[in-house]
Amino acid sequence: MLCVKNEWQVLMIIFFSDSGVIMSRKIIGVFGAGNVTEAEEEYQLARKVGHLLARHGFVVLTGGLGGTMTAASKGAKEAGGITVGILPGTSKTSPANRYIDIAIYTGMGEARNVINVKSCKAAIAIGGEYGTLSEISLALKGGCPIVLLNSWALTSHSGLKPPARLVAETAEQAVLMAAEAVKNDL
Repeated sequence: MLCVKNEWQVLMIIFFSDSGVIMSRKIIGVFGAGNVTEAEEEYQLARKVGHLLARHGFVVLTGGLGGTMTAASKGAKEAGGITVGILPGTSKTSPANRYIDIAIYTGMGEARNVINVKSCKAAIAIGGEYGTLSEISLALKGGCPIVLLNSWALTSHSGLKPPARLVAETAEQAVLMAAEAVKNDL
């Protein structure tokens, strides 16, 4: 695992291929609750989403902790993918789950959610609690395409038209929507 301290933005992972050509992979975030278990639907959806994202060549970014974050990272690793975890504390106070390749310890608590959103080209929210809701809100406000999968239902009470968001019914649909958003650079 690569451990990065005091970094606060990851925009793109760059690789050198065997031929010496620089390649880049775009990052898609997976947001969700840290307290779901393997027996829960959210965990299984996140694992499948992580797996599919990695198979499509995306780097999977999560909050690096447990539950949905572990599931998405595990799925990505099972498919040979690369994972990034943006963690709220230090390596002692909030160690990364074992499926994280690049751990970035921010020491920022929930404020790290801004980094999560700003570091990816699109994101998929699966279920979630208030931390996930904050990431959804930051994505909508900041123009990051966000796909909701069994997640928050949002309505505008201010009379403003809500920003575009995508709602998926399956893991496959969520990944295709996020990939299309990245491709179209929505």
